[in-house]
Amino acid sequence: MHGNSAGETGFDQVLAFTVPDSDARGRAVRLGPVLDVILSAHDYPPAIKHLLAECLVLTALLGSFLKDNQGQLTVQAQAEGGIVDLLVCDYRQGEIRGYARHEESRIDEIGSSSSLETVFGSGYLAITFDQAGGEDRYQGIVPLEGASLSEACEAYFQKSEQIPTLVRLGVRTAETGCVAGGLLVQHLPVGEQGGERLHVTADEQEHQWEHVAILAGSTRHDELVDAQLSLEQLVWRLFHEESEIRVEKRAGLTRGCRCTAEHFQQVLSRFPESERAEMRDDDGSIPVDCAFCSKIIRISV
Repeated sequence: MHGNSAGETGFDQVLAFTVPDSDARGRAVRLGPVLDVILSAHDYPPAIKHLLAECLVLTALLGSFLKDNQGQLTVQAQAEGGIVDLLVCDYRQGEIRGYARHEESRIDEIGSSSSLETVFGSGYLAITFDQAGGEDRYQGIVPLEGASLSEACEAYFQKSEQIPTLVRLGVRTAETGCVAGGLLVQHLPVGEQGGERLHVTADEQEHQWEHVAILAGSTRHDELVDAQLSLEQLVWRLFHEESEIRVEKRAGLTRGCRCTAEHFQQVLSRFPESERAEMRDDDGSIPVDCAFCSKIIRISV
């Protein structure tokens, strides 16, 4: 079905790659079955499905950079005055999930080329890296500006981390399901692990990045969502003129959520008994609504 050769990266996997001579690194991903499972939790209209699919791809790309296997990456867009007031996705140990909250009565205002201002109104994009145990937490926040989530993400890396970054996202919806793909390429700062040539000057760095950005920027939408084109083939198309490309296939992605009775019992146990009493229904249980899964779990605590 995928048309990929044995061992090549298919659906619901991340491919990491580096271009040593240009001091560049990147990630590529294509979501399929996992995406359908996440989107099926709610009866999202097409425009919201498209937006959430893009955010899930972005989350998978960014989450794959976590150095701590126990860490978590969260992408959250929160806004007011637009059609969507909350968009949140996260990644942990190869598990991704996502949810979008929108105003149903205004959904027709979103077109195929709507700007972030039309979709969200005024708001911000927050990207949070949490390491295991909560000991090391970093969050960057940028305004929700530009034409797309990919532009907002590029602005995040430029403003928060001063790392030149290019992001491309693509979504295709068909009767057989939704496919979404993404590419993220960054220039490694001199001296960072993976930056091979420490003697490169600032002007040479800028030239390197311009070269890489032109190559990566030639990625077409249909290539990102083409199930017949493996991620290795996609990266080769972009950088085949380079003397070396190193690739590493990462573990697969699954749909994951923390909405277990045990988890909610732990959370609710932190509330005073007087507050838990107000939450209980007539049967003595506390109903907890998981927006990610669109289900209610009754907790006895």
